[in-house]
Amino acid sequence: MSSHESNYQPTSRFGKWMDERLPVGRLMHGQFVDFPTPRNLNYWWTFGGILTFCLVVQLVTGIVLAMHYQPSGAEAFNSLDHIRRNVNYGWLIQTIHATGSSMFFLAVYIHIFRGLYYGSYKAPREILWILGVFIFLAMMATAFMGYSLPWGQMSFWAVTVITNLFSSIDSIVPGVGTAIVEWLWGGYSVSGTTLNRFFSLHYLLPFVIVGLVALHIWALHVTGQNNPAGLDIKTKSDSVPMYPYAVAKDAVGLFVFLLIFAWFVFFLPDYLGHADNFIEANPLVTPPHIVPEWYFLPYYAILRAIPSKLGGVIFMFASIAVLAFVPWLDTARVRSAKYRPIFKWFFWLFVFTCFALGYLGALPAEEPYVTYARIFTAYYFAFFLIIMPIVGIIETPKKLPGSITEDVLGPGGGKGATAGAAASPETR
Repeated sequence: MSSHESNYQPTSRFGKWMDERLPVGRLMHGQFVDFPTPRNLNYWWTFGGILTFCLVVQLVTGIVLAMHYQPSGAEAFNSLDHIRRNVNYGWLIQTIHATGSSMFFLAVYIHIFRGLYYGSYKAPREILWILGVFIFLAMMATAFMGYSLPWGQMSFWAVTVITNLFSSIDSIVPGVGTAIVEWLWGGYSVSGTTLNRFFSLHYLLPFVIVGLVALHIWALHVTGQNNPAGLDIKTKSDSVPMYPYAVAKDAVGLFVFLLIFAWFVFFLPDYLGHADNFIEANPLVTPPHIVPEWYFLPYYAILRAIPSKLGGVIFMFASIAVLAFVPWLDTARVRSAKYRPIFKWFFWLFVFTCFALGYLGALPAEEPYVTYARIFTAYYFAFFLIIMPIVGIIETPKKLPGSITEDVLGPGGGKGATAGAAASPETR
């Protein structure tokens, strides 16, 4: 894909002059207009564009909100109320930003599941996948910082509980964990200083995400997009230009996504939040049940499933870190689970496990929920560390199409394509 050359031809004198000196138009045309896209992409591939849209929405609304927000323990809660009541369209901007974080994570989870199902992490896309894991980590850090900003009861105590987890490092290196916690707090307890620090990081990290996304897109356009068949583009008939074909499909997917987004914004604006966050933070009153936002619940369940505090922290972070090693843990000879009859069943059980952990993370840390969480945590790690390596070796994949064209048109439809060359999608 890196050998793809744009057919861009500037028509105006200014365009020709610019193209000779700074060929931005040629670059954009080559990468986002006539870039060869596999012709068999389905609507699961629209979530890359949807995520880009979510990132832009969060940046724009976040910058506007930062103009009116007061990051201090005394004013934060009231400034949010001021934004909703007194700032022109503040209620809309704040609701879009708050709901947008949930929509962002909804889209990224679908994006990750799609990548796991279709083997988008396999060679030559390992770096592309790892960059995606870094983006996910940066998103989680940004969302956690942002969750503290309303300075309600749940925000305050969630920050207290989660930041306290770093103190478990003291059991390895005495004093280090406590030092990290005090640095995060800016003192000896969660206070307005903590809020100010988190606000600064919450404002900074989205621009780090933008940089990572740029690298992610760059890596994607070097290796090319994966597709449902997991085959490489071998001939011109296997691909179509990104515009108008892929762009039109992305537009349809984005429109459907916007309908869901708008439903929550206008009809259920606070549904995805917690009622306790409408109570101003009070360090003297602990909520009966402290829970993070819904998109953190699976990891919260893993954290609570481990009896040891340090062990829980290690397993929680390991549940994300293990994603970066998936390209080497999966020993399958083909990319797509569409042609893997055994792995497919384990994959859908993994999806169920993630939903179950999310459900259990919202429940009290008591029996039988803790036992269930331990069972699902065990399967979560077994999927990556045991099932992926073993099933890839013992499984006999179904016969692959000869080419992407044949995958679309059926047997015989790929005549003229180098059928034999495309039958082995992964180069080791």
